[in-house]
Amino acid sequence: MPRAKFNGLKRPKIRQSWSKYNLYNLTKVSTPPAANKTFFQQKWLAKSLTRGYHHPQVKEKQWTRMFDRRLPAVVSMDYRYLAKYDGSEMALGRGSGQDVRVDEEEGGGRDRKMQKTPYMHMTFHPLERRLDTAIWRALFASSTKQARQFVVHGAVKVNGKKMVYPGYQLNPGDMFSVDPDKVLYATGRRKSSKDSPYAKQDVLEERRERKAAAKEERQEEDEGEVGSDAGAATLESDEEREAMTTRPEDHDDPKKALKSLVTRAQRILDDSKRKLSGKRQAELRDFTRSIKRTMSKLRSIEESQVEDTIEGLETGLAEILTKIPQEDLPRDVALDTVEAAEQRDQEVAVAAEPQSSNPQMKDPNKVDHYRARKDAELLHAALERARENPVDASKPYATPWKPRDFMSAFAFIPRYLEVNHNICSAVYLRHPVARPGLAEVPTPFHGETLGLAFNWYLRRR
Repeated sequence: MPRAKFNGLKRPKIRQSWSKYNLYNLTKVSTPPAANKTFFQQKWLAKSLTRGYHHPQVKEKQWTRMFDRRLPAVVSMDYRYLAKYDGSEMALGRGSGQDVRVDEEEGGGRDRKMQKTPYMHMTFHPLERRLDTAIWRALFASSTKQARQFVVHGAVKVNGKKMVYPGYQLNPGDMFSVDPDKVLYATGRRKSSKDSPYAKQDVLEERRERKAAAKEERQEEDEGEVGSDAGAATLESDEEREAMTTRPEDHDDPKKALKSLVTRAQRILDDSKRKLSGKRQAELRDFTRSIKRTMSKLRSIEESQVEDTIEGLETGLAEILTKIPQEDLPRDVALDTVEAAEQRDQEVAVAAEPQSSNPQMKDPNKVDHYRARKDAELLHAALERARENPVDASKPYATPWKPRDFMSAFAFIPRYLEVNHNICSAVYLRHPVARPGLAEVPTPFHGETLGLAFNWYLRRR
């Protein structure tokens, strides 16, 4: 008979693991239907589901011996009441007609609504004392199976001594620590070889990213082409930028001068298409066609006539621009001279500089010194981060270290543990207990399911 998958998806069982399959199964967890099942079947199914999560590595016979019908719980009491009375007031007036207690008279009893205590969530509280379970709860391992492996391989110490028994029962105050390299390996992103399926998956993801980037570049190029419906929002090439910031007479080559005129006219038409009237659009199109006709006849025209033609075309474009409001024109067209472009660059540079009320910051030497010091601080911080998290090919995990995938959904620490991840150590403070509205044993199952499992083991005792 083939062995069932530990993280199966057809018949899912929740496990103590950070696996992505387990995370998917967690989203599907629900209370088992009980409409067509006997009470015995309901208890057996609840036992099967809960034991699949709460340390299935422990044999059923061993867990049956560990099971305890006494479920630890506490009730929070008012410290002011405890300081004022010693308990003898609870017997005052018994049999003499006094029905209201002292604490109820002071407003501490009936007015306060007590939440229900989830006792059934504490069914598997003895398993929380196990060393391997505590290691997993402290986020030192990605699963209880891996935590068990760390203990067996001698990477765990309890109270400063090596402990190789995963089932060691922790007592309140015990401190356990795990080898930091093991913790980094367990909680870090995996390092895959070239032949592994994970490496192939990474290669496929890189290909998809490259294809997406290339597709975006092609879209940007299509948007930047002349005659596109969307229009060019920015100047995509140095040639267009040069054409928009220089006059035609500045070009030695007449063909370049005509091209710059075409570019400017097309830019105006594309960027202002929604705001221009149909008449102005027709004028710009006719102007572009006339330039193209001139370019086709350029060889047969004399040089003196070429200069006159270019000047005439420039004058015609200027006349068209005077009929268009300035707010409808692109900024690159409104400032079409070299001097205007230089003035615009100076305005952008001044606006980008931080405005300070300190008169010393207006001194350029002081500003340069301040910027140099800031750059040095940023460089120092970057070097410190690189030194703390270096690239090391000899490590069994990916470097620089990054958290494991799907770790955030499981990254919580119970109240009965005090953890320090800087030294990979934790203290088992006390045994988990139930209190009104809260049970300190983390479990993904509903109280009804845990109650059925508790009843299953209750009759077995």
